Amino acid sequence: MVLLVTALKFKDRPIAAVLFDLDGTLLDTVGDIALALKRAFADRGFEAPPQADVRQMIGRGAPMLVERACKARALELDDATKADLLERFFDHYGQLQVTGEGSAEPFAGVREGLHALHLAGVPMAIVTNKQQVFAHALMIRLELASYVKVIVGGDTCARRKPDPQPLQWAAAQLGINDAQTLMVGDSVNDVTAARAAGMPVVCVPYGYNEGQDPATLTCDAFVDSIDRLPKLLGL
Repeated sequence: MVLLVTALKFKDRPIAAVLFDLDGTLLDTVGDIALALKRAFADRGFEAPPQADVRQMIGRGAPMLVERACKARALELDDATKADLLERFFDHYGQLQVTGEGSAEPFAGVREGLHALHLAGVPMAIVTNKQQVFAHALMIRLELASYVKVIVGGDTCARRKPDPQPLQWAAAQLGINDAQTLMVGDSVNDVTAARAAGMPVVCVPYGYNEGQDPATLTCDAFVDSIDRLPKLLGL
């Protein structure tokens, strides 16, 4: 049974919808990303950075990931070769989902938090720099897709985070004013995009944040896990 929430508030500000980042906020995906990158590089005879280093590179989408990985390996490649590496990364990442080899899992408290917000009738969306098809496939595989009404990928809009456009587009699809939409993320990209969109922003302290400590982000509040979010909003 879904109960319709009447008065969510965050710091005395009415909230009518919640947007979530995906990688590092809802899902721990670094294993899949590192493996796909390793296989893409191996296709071209290159050695990819180890998973621990890849974790520091996640953010701003796959093109930036490939760029950072090349720089980390001191590979001075032309644009065509980088484009080929990117396509190979997409191919390998997609195959992980198709074959069931992927290891991505929700962080602790994610299922409980999304379930509680869903029961309260809170409209939710995903706003990620990951390709939309991959984000959707992950949400389906992990049985989380029913909790969200919209999934915005890095290829959905003309611009991606830290630009506010994807957040604004998601809010519009939900039919909610930007000012009444809360962004929840783990990186400076999420904070920057939310500020530009005029949205309040809450962060988790355990994410990727391009290798920087997420606990230092200048957001409006932190939640140790997503299952703490409903209480923060007054549920």
